[in-house]
Amino acid sequence: MPRPTSKSDLLTLSQQNFEKLMQFADSMSDRERETPFDFSGDKSKTEAHWGRDKNLRDVYIHLYEWHRLLINWVGSNMNGGSITFLPAPYNWKNYGDMNRAFWQAHQETETDSARKMLEATHREVMALAEKLSEEELYTRGYFGWTGNNALASYFISNTSSHYDWALKKLKAHRRKCS
Repeated sequence: MPRPTSKSDLLTLSQQNFEKLMQFADSMSDRERETPFDFSGDKSKTEAHWGRDKNLRDVYIHLYEWHRLLINWVGSNMNGGSITFLPAPYNWKNYGDMNRAFWQAHQETETDSARKMLEATHREVMALAEKLSEEELYTRGYFGWTGNNALASYFISNTSSHYDWALKKLKAHRRKCS
């Protein structure tokens, strides 16, 4: 399915991609779960996340923390607050540092706990999207705090697109384990 262009499509694709991700994770063998991710020999995988995430827990936590960013940002701003999507001192030029901080903060988190945390924030994000109208989600600049963007673009980036990113990473790991 192409990028969602309606609330219905957003909810459907987000749920479908989440389910695909969870089903794939459930299908991983013990060997795939226990082997650390290592994409260092693949010259096509140059983005920082290929070196950052070392296991399934790290992927779950990354998604969870970005869900929390979305939930906090929307919740605060809808209730009269005025916060940016990325918390200070981070911005779109240095958000990789934030991702590394998320990674570091959860090195003691168990994989099962990380999954439960992700499942909970997924439900919360989906419920939040469900409460918003088509107009609120898809009208560019409807909320001043989204700038010239539609709020849906943040939901898509933090759900369907992010789940697709995570699934690609897990599939690439499986191929490395073969």
